[in-house]
Amino acid sequence: MPHVYAIGSNIISSLGMDTAAHWQAIQTGSIGIKRYEDYSLSSTPFMAAKLDPAQIQVIQALTQGATTLTPFEQLAAYSVKKALDDLDEPIDLEQTAFILSTTKGNIELLGKVPDSQVLLPHAAKQIATHLGIPTQPIIISNACVSGIIALQYGLRLLQSGRYKHAIVTGCDRFSKFVLHGFQSFQAISDEPCRPFDAARKGITLGEAAATIILSVNRTENTLGELAGGATSNDANHISGPSRTGEELAMAITSALKDANITPAQIGMISAHGTATLFNDEMEAKAFDVAGVMHSPVHSFKGYIGHTLGAAGVFESVMVLEGLRHQTLIPSAGFEELGVPRPINVTKKFQHADIQYALKTASGFGGCNATLIWKKG
Repeated sequence: MPHVYAIGSNIISSLGMDTAAHWQAIQTGSIGIKRYEDYSLSSTPFMAAKLDPAQIQVIQALTQGATTLTPFEQLAAYSVKKALDDLDEPIDLEQTAFILSTTKGNIELLGKVPDSQVLLPHAAKQIATHLGIPTQPIIISNACVSGIIALQYGLRLLQSGRYKHAIVTGCDRFSKFVLHGFQSFQAISDEPCRPFDAARKGITLGEAAATIILSVNRTENTLGELAGGATSNDANHISGPSRTGEELAMAITSALKDANITPAQIGMISAHGTATLFNDEMEAKAFDVAGVMHSPVHSFKGYIGHTLGAAGVFESVMVLEGLRHQTLIPSAGFEELGVPRPINVTKKFQHADIQYALKTASGFGGCNATLIWKKG
């Protein structure tokens, strides 16, 4: 089967408008999470990582003329356009799959527009049409593993020979619907989230768009190689993860096998790391069971919160940056280990020999997904 490479990327969040800006921001210790008092969204103050009005104006300016695009669609389209613009050379869109990862899409428009315009296939088609992508869009909406599965699907499509390139975009906006949903679980932290820390209090929500362009063609500025991936389901609870971590460990082991590497070769782990009690404990157990507990691990959610359908793609972009710079990424907010297995959480930037990195994700319904990224 052909090798599949990441040849371009873009990420947008409260930390910045492109990949380079995010790498620079985290090197200076910046986080994009702050406290809001917005009674149109919540009757109580809340922590979140939201785009600011100036960022939204930039996005709208680039997508001007696309009067039919909703704010969600504009955000996704902006990310794709910026990723395409930054490529070494243009790709043939006739041979390119467009895969959209999202959990909520245009859900905040329910009751404001015809129901047909809220459906995800409608949104994906609007984005593709605006960008001039002629192929039929593919939608992945599977809770918080959506972004990882979207990248896996892109990998398999390219390995099958059906396409030469795949644009994989994850996008979700911050909304009252999402905030109230997690508040109902009493899962929202009253401070920036602190994954794997003993004092963690729960999730912080964020909004973002992220794009990775995959190709069977290696370029001069290739970001890395997507070497493998796998999924599993623990069938434990509608919202709670497995208590043993065995099922996520199964997905990790399967991904290692797919990439034809051993646990000892993993030089960095980008964990799901939501900072809830059960998720972080489950992941620590899974890393132990899968034999990768020695690997330096971080969660990016301490910087921009949980971005739902964008998270797997967004955090993979930062993994690729870590591989390119041969640098471990610190887990923002972490001070003292608070999980039942001795995992190796990164506290500061440091250079390291990283040939392979593991990306994990878990979501409601017991779904688990993993990727193996290789240095380009």
